[in-house]
Amino acid sequence: MFETLSSALALTMADIIALALICFAAGLVRGFSGFALSAVAMASAASFIPPVELIPLCWWLEIAASALLIRGNWQNAQKKTVLRLSIGTLIGLPLGLLLTTNVPVALSQNIALLLIMVLATLLLIGLRLEVLHKPLGTVFAGIGAGLGTGLASVGGMVVAIFMLSFQGSATTMRATVILFLLLSSGLSVANYFLFDVMTQIAVFRGIFFIIPAIIGVHLGTKLFIPKWEHFYRPFCLTLLIILSGTGLVRLIA
Repeated sequence: MFETLSSALALTMADIIALALICFAAGLVRGFSGFALSAVAMASAASFIPPVELIPLCWWLEIAASALLIRGNWQNAQKKTVLRLSIGTLIGLPLGLLLTTNVPVALSQNIALLLIMVLATLLLIGLRLEVLHKPLGTVFAGIGAGLGTGLASVGGMVVAIFMLSFQGSATTMRATVILFLLLSSGLSVANYFLFDVMTQIAVFRGIFFIIPAIIGVHLGTKLFIPKWEHFYRPFCLTLLIILSGTGLVRLIA
């Protein structure tokens, strides 16, 4: 049985156990914050699984997590913002995947992670990105998210940066990111097949590792308590800094 599972997933049993724990932890963070599932998985699992193989796995986890979370967040999401972000993502994602398959992976990921860390730090100390709060600015933020997804599966982090630049309620920010990730996941799957990223093994891995991820998401939602909303923005920005910083250290080392 274990040999069959290991063969189907093209992973050792030690890797399967480690990845299951990582997916659970990533789901826990996603359930609370509304984003960062892919970033946590990338930062934790890229030491033993190539990033290009993690990208389709993260797609399966993101679509499952978004489907679970959307039920209680649809009404609170900013629909027009999500639409504009998604239009930008349709432009940025194929460009990001094209770069991933034609330039050194480490270089492209370093650039994406460094930009996220710098922006999160600036937002934490009070920067306001007013230019992004206009319709065209939102589309450009979506292009950045598409590029981030294609380069390093960090599109959710880019959108989180965008939403956290507002001074709105935590509930609205979280719901908007959740809706965007659901829609963008649906839009991106065709590109993964087009660029031959979504292989048969990727499908098997995605279906298998959805289980620990969903358990984590369910538990993570229990941690999002409305009366603690004032902690949400600084927590998420700090999380973004830690994740991007960890990713940079891993890539440089």
